[in-house]
Amino acid sequence: MTSPLLSTDPRLILLSPADNCLIAAARLDAGTQIEIEGEIVTLARTIDLGHKLARRQLAKDDKVLRYGAVIGHVTGAVARGEHLHTHNLESDYLPTYTHDAGHEFIHH
Repeated sequence: MTSPLLSTDPRLILLSPADNCLIAAARLDAGTQIEIEGEIVTLARTIDLGHKLARRQLAKDDKVLRYGAVIGHVTGAVARGEHLHTHNLESDYLPTYTHDAGHEFIHH
C-alpha cells in the first residue's frame, strides 16, 4: 500500500492517517505552491509554522480531525490547502472536568 503522503510537500506533517488537516512544519507564504497527495495547490494566505491547513476539501460543519480526534468543525466550505484557524474553524472542545474554586491545597 502506498503512503498518502508520498506525493505531499515535506513541509507538511500528517499526525494521524485519519486526520483531514495537515500541520505546517515551516512558514508557508501566500502564493507558495505546495503538493497535497498529488494535487498542486497555491496558498491564498500565509500559513505560519504549526498552523493547520485542510488536507482535502471540507463542507460547512464538517468535523476537523487532528491526532485522529475531533478538534472542531469548519464554519463554511474550505478548499484543499486552505488555512484552518479561528476565521473558519470553531472549537468543539467541552471541558471534561470542573475546577472547584473553594478547594484549597495544603502544602506540608
